Amino acid sequence: MARSAQPVGISAWAGAAVAALVLTVIAVPLGAVMLRADASSGLGPADWAAVRFTVGQAFLSALFSVGLAIPVARALARRNFRGRSALIALMGAPFILPVIVAVLGLLTVFGRQGALSEILRLFGLPGVEIYGLHGVVLAHVFFNLPLAVRLILQGWLAIPVERFRLAATLGFSSRDIGRHMERPMLRNVLPGAFLVIFLICTTSFAVALTLGGGPRATTVELAIYQAFLFDFDLGRAALLGVVQVAICVIAGVFVLWVATPNAIGTGLDQPVERWDGQSRAARLLDGAFITAAALFLLLPLTAVVLRGAGAIATMPPSIWVAALRSIALSLVTASVAVGMALPMAMLIARGRARGFLETIGALSIAVSPLVIGTGLFLILRPIAGPTDMALPVTGLVNALAALPFVLRALVPAVEQAEAGYGRVALSLGLSGPNYLRHVLLPRLRRPLGFGAGLAAALSMGDLGVITLFAAPQQGTLPLEMYRLMGSYRTDDAQGAALLLLVLSLAIFWIFDRGGRVNAAV
Repeated sequence: MARSAQPVGISAWAGAAVAALVLTVIAVPLGAVMLRADASSGLGPADWAAVRFTVGQAFLSALFSVGLAIPVARALARRNFRGRSALIALMGAPFILPVIVAVLGLLTVFGRQGALSEILRLFGLPGVEIYGLHGVVLAHVFFNLPLAVRLILQGWLAIPVERFRLAATLGFSSRDIGRHMERPMLRNVLPGAFLVIFLICTTSFAVALTLGGGPRATTVELAIYQAFLFDFDLGRAALLGVVQVAICVIAGVFVLWVATPNAIGTGLDQPVERWDGQSRAARLLDGAFITAAALFLLLPLTAVVLRGAGAIATMPPSIWVAALRSIALSLVTASVAVGMALPMAMLIARGRARGFLETIGALSIAVSPLVIGTGLFLILRPIAGPTDMALPVTGLVNALAALPFVLRALVPAVEQAEAGYGRVALSLGLSGPNYLRHVLLPRLRRPLGFGAGLAAALSMGDLGVITLFAAPQQGTLPLEMYRLMGSYRTDDAQGAALLLLVLSLAIFWIFDRGGRVNAAV
C-alpha cells in the first residue's frame, strides 16, 4: 500500500505541523469571536430577520439551482452535439469568476436599466427590480446552476451503458427509463447537491452586499459587516459570528450525512449512447433547455466584455494600482495555500489520521472566512492598527478558504505517485527532500498548477475580509470596483470588471498551463 511505502520522516512532521497551524489559525480567531460575543443582549429583531433571510435565501437558491439543473443535465446526458465538451467545461467557469464581476453582468442584463428591462418597457411593461431576495437568489442560481448540473450529470453518466442497452432491447419508453433508472439515481444525487449548494449560499457575502437591497434582505454575514463598519459594535458582530458558525456547522453536518459524487468530471467527453428521447419534441425540448442555460451563463459575461471594452482605457490610475495590489495578493495567497496543502496532502495520502486531517482542511468552509476575519480583527486591534495588517490578513484568510480545494486536487495525485514510485524510491534510499524533489514534485505539477491557479483566481476576485480591514488607499481591485458601483461611476466600474475578469482567468490559466507543460504523466 502507498501509505506504508515511506517511513515517518520530515514530510510527516511537516504535515502535522501545518495541520496544527491551520487548526490554530482557525480556532483562535473563532475563540476570540466567542469570547467577545455579547450574549447578554441576545439577538434583536433585525438579527433574527437576518438569520431567517440567510436560511431562506440559501434554501431557495439551492432549490432553484438543483431544480433547473435536472432538465439541463438530462439533456446533456442524452444529447451529443458539436461544442458539448466546451459547454460542459464552461459549467466550471463561474466557480473562478469574481463574484462582483458576475453581479455587474447580471445588473447589466436583469437590472433596472438592463437589457431585459428595456425590452419590457418597449411593450409597456414595468422594468425588472433585481435588488432584494429575488436578486440574491438569481445571482446564487447563476453561480450554482453549473455546479448542480455537473453533479447531476455525473450521476447520469454513472449509469452503466449496459442498462440503457437492456432498456432499448425491452422497448422501454422515456417514461419507463425515468421510473426505473433515472429517478433512483436522482434520489441518491439530489440531496447531496442540494445541501452542498445550501452551504455555499449561507456564506455568500459579496452577493448580499451588492444585491441585498435593505434591512429585509440582509444575511448574517452582511449584518456582521454592518455591525463592524457602521456601528462598530464588536460584541454584536461577534455574537452574529457565532450564529453564522452555527448555521454553517449544522449545514455541514447534513452535508456529511448525505453522499455526493466524488469525481465531477470523469467521462464527460464520452457520453453514454442513448436510444430513448429521440422524438422531435424531445430533441427540441432538450435543445431549449441547453440553449437557455448557455444564454443564462453567457449573456452577463458578454455584457461585461462589451461594455467594459470601451471604458478600460479611461479608468483612473487608482484602478491600475489596485489591480497590481490584487495580483501581488493572489500570488502570495497561492503560495501560502500550496505551501500548506502539499505537506498535509502527503500526510493524508499515507493514511495517518486521514479523517481528522481532512476535517481540519475543510474547517475553513464550515467556519466562514468573514468570521475568521472578525476574530483576527479582535486579536490584532490591541496590538497593531488593523489597516496595517489588511493585506497580510486577507491573504492568509483567502489561503485558508482555498485550502480545501487545493487538497482535493493534490491528495489523489500524491496517493497515485506514492503507489507507483514510493517503494522503488525507498529501495533506492530516496527520502526527505530528495524524494520530494526527484519523485513527488515532477508528478504533481498538474495538480499543483491547477490548485495554485484556483487559489490565485479565488483570491483575485475575493470581496470579503478586505472590506473589514482596508483603508481607502489599500483597496484591492474588487473593492475598488464595488466603491465605483456605489458612487454610480458605471463606466469605470464596467472597465474595472473587464480588467478583473481578464486577470482572474489569465492568472488561473497561467498557473494551470504551467503545471501541464512537460508534466510527468
